[in-house]
Amino acid sequence: MRTDSIFYKLFQQFPGLLFEFVDEPPPEAQNYQFESVEVKETAFRIDGVFLPPDYAPSKVVYFAEVQFQKDEDLYHRFFTESLFFMYRNKERYHDWYGVVIFASRSLEPTNTTIHRSLLAGDQVRRVYLDELGDIKQQPLSLGLMLLTAIPDTQPDQAVEAARYLLVQAQQQPPEDISPQAIIDLVTTIMVYKFKTLSREEIGAMLGSTLEETRFYRDAVAEGRVEGRVEGIRSLVLELINYRFGDISEQNVSKIEQLSLEKLRSLSLALFNFSSLADLESWLQSQPSE
Repeated sequence: MRTDSIFYKLFQQFPGLLFEFVDEPPPEAQNYQFESVEVKETAFRIDGVFLPPDYAPSKVVYFAEVQFQKDEDLYHRFFTESLFFMYRNKERYHDWYGVVIFASRSLEPTNTTIHRSLLAGDQVRRVYLDELGDIKQQPLSLGLMLLTAIPDTQPDQAVEAARYLLVQAQQQPPEDISPQAIIDLVTTIMVYKFKTLSREEIGAMLGSTLEETRFYRDAVAEGRVEGRVEGIRSLVLELINYRFGDISEQNVSKIEQLSLEKLRSLSLALFNFSSLADLESWLQSQPSE
């Protein structure tokens, strides 16, 4: 699963999520700004940087790293990038803290000798998602993160967890995010994560569960179609990008002109496409609208 883009979405929607893992979060935690930062004069791009608001008296930067595969160079890269960022911005920020999130403990680098003092101190927190406990005992935002960590070999557990999160989104929605945004995040995680699920299984999870939620029924009753079209179109384009890479502006334009019904058809047809040529053939077969 391509975790970078999913966690980027999670941190964008829930900027306070990272501070669930910080022992003493700053008073302005909810107002930190999540960014992907390029460090000039190097080849470094730091994907998870939480910058304090300008009014914060304590200028502490929080660096986040999410790891779902084994990488023995992880700590070399993480500490080098973080400390170089602080060097370049030493006049603006006064301190830093790091959070490294692993899908499981087995993915941590084997040799930590070089970085033992940093890892042993209170400046870096290591989190293992599969050790955080039952997803139903966690806040909704953290539950979304745990959904990403369910192994591909346990599709039934993932479907059950996704259904639970969808119901929670309409029963106890967070104050700072809409139920539709939660629905989009859950569906994106499931589409990216479980490519081996059949069309019927995905349809059952996304379709019947969504239709049972009050938010979905109200949206249909009130005719709020345009927002749903935009959400599905965005999801379809992300899935295409994940499977086949960038597509031409001409094909993007064709997808942007599809109706809600045809976007749904395309989202299902994608699971049978084996190449970009299949997508282009499907688009060419659609009459102009």
